[in-house]
Amino acid sequence: MKDQVIVEVSIVPLGTGSPSVSRYVAACLGVLQKAEGVKYTLTPMGTIIQGPLATVMDLIQQMHEVPFEMGALRVSTFIKIDDRRDKLQNMEDKVQSVKRRTG
Repeated sequence: MKDQVIVEVSIVPLGTGSPSVSRYVAACLGVLQKAEGVKYTLTPMGTIIQGPLATVMDLIQQMHEVPFEMGALRVSTFIKIDDRRDKLQNMEDKVQSVKRRTG
């Protein structure tokens, strides 16, 4: 768990001819569903992934390619990485820490 990072990723296909992206999101999640050694949470605006940095980055690269494979002409991928090395922390810990402070 020590080498775990928490990453938020949002993959946006462009040039698809439709404003809807749910079929692309579902296909990208398929990459995570097959992955081992990571946890993930889908949110309305992106996906949070927890796992070893090298593994997560490899998965993001695979996910980035999915919309192209589905016919998108352009893909914009946004990545935020939380790499904390002073203590062990997971997705749930981060949320609970804030909840404790807000009552």
